[in-house]
Amino acid sequence: MQKGKTEAGKNKTVQSLERALSIIEQMAQAGRPINISELSEKVNLKISTVHRLLNTLVERGYVEQNRENNRYQLGLKLLEIANSIFTYADLRTMCRPFLAELVKKCNETANLAILDHSEIVYIDQIESHNYIIVKMFAQVGNRGPVHCTASGKILLAYLSETEQDQILSAIDLKPFTGNTITQASELKKELNQAKKQGYALDWGEMEEYVRCIAAPIFNYENKAVASIGISGPENRITTNYVNDTLAGIVKDIAAKASIRIGHTKGGSTASSR
Repeated sequence: MQKGKTEAGKNKTVQSLERALSIIEQMAQAGRPINISELSEKVNLKISTVHRLLNTLVERGYVEQNRENNRYQLGLKLLEIANSIFTYADLRTMCRPFLAELVKKCNETANLAILDHSEIVYIDQIESHNYIIVKMFAQVGNRGPVHCTASGKILLAYLSETEQDQILSAIDLKPFTGNTITQASELKKELNQAKKQGYALDWGEMEEYVRCIAAPIFNYENKAVASIGISGPENRITTNYVNDTLAGIVKDIAAKASIRIGHTKGGSTASSR
């Protein structure tokens, strides 16, 4: 167990969770299968307590037990979690140059987002150098609704119809502005259009006077794993600007980002190339 915690610090933690994490940390430090007696000594807990915690960790896949020698080792669940972290870390690293390219070409704030169940999560962003910068909801770490964000709509568009229906039936299509689409049938028409054209729009649907455009980034399995796009004020992101310039730029950069993370040129990305 960790020493030297203040009383205030102890009050903010859950004892059983602290103990379980100590067990995991000690097993990681050991770097080998370990028996319960040794583990009990290392974490300074009774064997009965360690056994109870281990049973839960084994049940959840965080720890595995060798039935032949009764030793314990870390389970594959931890590797799954670690891989998830590395995947998004790598995605940010590999896609950051393309965010920078978007900002350079469009001089608007560029965003990288992923779909997490029924929400989008912004995992990276490079702000515009424009002399008029609009403070927007899209910030790294923020979660957003899928039905009224360009990133959410384009990632929904590339899901199967069954997956789309599952998400749309589970969320509240509530209005954020007067432009928000609140009918599932209308939203599905827009998703079909977004897939055909290779990009989605948020026309002041999440925040008034803020417009966004986003295109999908595909991995080696031809799966849309992220979106890349820009956000800006409505006086700069106009219909003509989108149609004449922005759509082509965003789709081309998304296609280049897709290739960077392993998508083949022969895949079915909706690029304007």
